[in-house]
Amino acid sequence: MSEIKRIHNALKQVHTNTSCTSVSGFSISGLATYFQLPELDFGIDMGECPLSATSINHIFLTHAHGDHARCLMRHHSLRKMMGVERESIYYMPENICDGAREWIRAEATFEGVPETKFRYPEIVPVKAGELKFLEYRKDLAIEPFEVKHSIPAMGATLYHYKKKLKDEYLGKAPEEIIKLRESGTEITREVYNPLLSFMGDCMGESLLENSRVFQSKVLITECTFIAPEDFAMSHKKGHTHLSQIADALKELGDQVKCEKIILSHFSMKYPDKYIHEMIEKEIPEEFRDRVVVFI
Repeated sequence: MSEIKRIHNALKQVHTNTSCTSVSGFSISGLATYFQLPELDFGIDMGECPLSATSINHIFLTHAHGDHARCLMRHHSLRKMMGVERESIYYMPENICDGAREWIRAEATFEGVPETKFRYPEIVPVKAGELKFLEYRKDLAIEPFEVKHSIPAMGATLYHYKKKLKDEYLGKAPEEIIKLRESGTEITREVYNPLLSFMGDCMGESLLENSRVFQSKVLITECTFIAPEDFAMSHKKGHTHLSQIADALKELGDQVKCEKIILSHFSMKYPDKYIHEMIEKEIPEEFRDRVVVFI
């Protein structure tokens, strides 16, 4: 029992490092999910809001379930209380934006905020396949994609953007490059490097339906159910089973370019030891050293 309590404290953050960012947060199904990527000034979901989240300017809300969304306005309020002048930017699927605004206004009314002082936070609707640059980080862009869950939900890939010299101009002298640029010749090409993909809550088949996520340096994906007898339950609840992750890795093989695969959102009924044992058993051996158990 003490082991279960240990991994179910939403304010006791988990930390891991990757080549593109550190990742801090918490994710247990039904309790809370939030990820902080401080070097990228980006957060995923806000099922809880520790003070460490207040420095993050961009938050992506994957879907409307309370264990992922309930502290979104807590984040906004804490930033104001702590004197953060920049507006928080909240990205979310366009089909939940109206509901979010209704919820935000209702919360303000419940708290007694006068109508004259109420204003909405900066909500940015996103569509699947639409590339959008972050408000305060023009070197980073997000591309959302739809996933299957019990309600409308999205994942996304975060790209690092830069311009590189076209291959045909590599090795040319600086003065030649300057002349070409001054003549109006386009000498650069745009490069989008997939840094990190996150699935949000989703059914296991969403992994192969969005298989490009395995090209990212880091993949964060849910792994709610892990016991063999819970496979049917995972489908019923709209979640991923560990066996589906293992199957996707086997099927894609060398196509998997991820340096780290972060497994999260485990059902609260599983003890720490059982989670580790099952992942060690099910994940193909060639991928085990890339897998991070986020508990």
